[in-house]
Amino acid sequence: MEKVVLASNNPHKLNEIKEILKDFGYSLHTAWDMGFTEEVEENGATFEENSLIKAKTVQEALGEITIADDSGLMVEALGGDPGVRSARYAAETADYAMNNRKLLSSLEGVPFNERRARFVSVITMLFPSGEKIVCRGEIEGFIALQEAGDKGFGYDPLFYLPVHKKTFAELDAEEKNRISHRAKALQALKEALSHRK
Repeated sequence: MEKVVLASNNPHKLNEIKEILKDFGYSLHTAWDMGFTEEVEENGATFEENSLIKAKTVQEALGEITIADDSGLMVEALGGDPGVRSARYAAETADYAMNNRKLLSSLEGVPFNERRARFVSVITMLFPSGEKIVCRGEIEGFIALQEAGDKGFGYDPLFYLPVHKKTFAELDAEEKNRISHRAKALQALKEALSHRK
C-alpha cells in the first residue's frame, strides 16, 4: 500500500478520510505519527491557500505523498464568517463549545430563515514529484437556534439540514460521510486519482 501522510492530527478528520479512502490502496498516517510535530501557521486568506500551506509544509518535511484538508463554516448573515478562522472563531485557543457559543451569540435575533450557511472543505494532495490535486466540496444548510445531537464535532450540532430535518451531529457517521462537504471533496479526489493512473 502506498503511504499517505495526513497533515492533521485531528482524529475526526483522520477517521473520516481513512473511512472514505480505505479501499483505494492507500495507508493513511498522521503527520504526528510520522514524527512531524510542528504547528503549521495557517495564514492563508482562503481554504485553498491554507490547505496548500499545510500540505506543502508537511510534504517538504517528510518527503511523502501528503494530503491536507482545510475546512470551515461560512454564514451568509455574518458576511461569510467564521470562514478560514472557523477553528479560532472565539479565540486563538478556542474549543468547540466556545466557538458554538460565539456563533449563536453573533446570530442572536436573526430568524432561522436568514441563517443560511455552508460547510466548505478543500483537500490538497501533494506528490513528491510536485504534482498537485486540489478538490473542493460544499454542503448547504442553516444554523439552528440551539445545538442538537452528540455524534459530530465542531459546528455539527448547529448545522441543520432541512432535507434530513437533522443537524450534522444527529446523523450517524455513515450517513454524514456520504453527504458531507469533506465527503464531496474526497469523492472528487478519488475521481481525480482514478484518472491519474
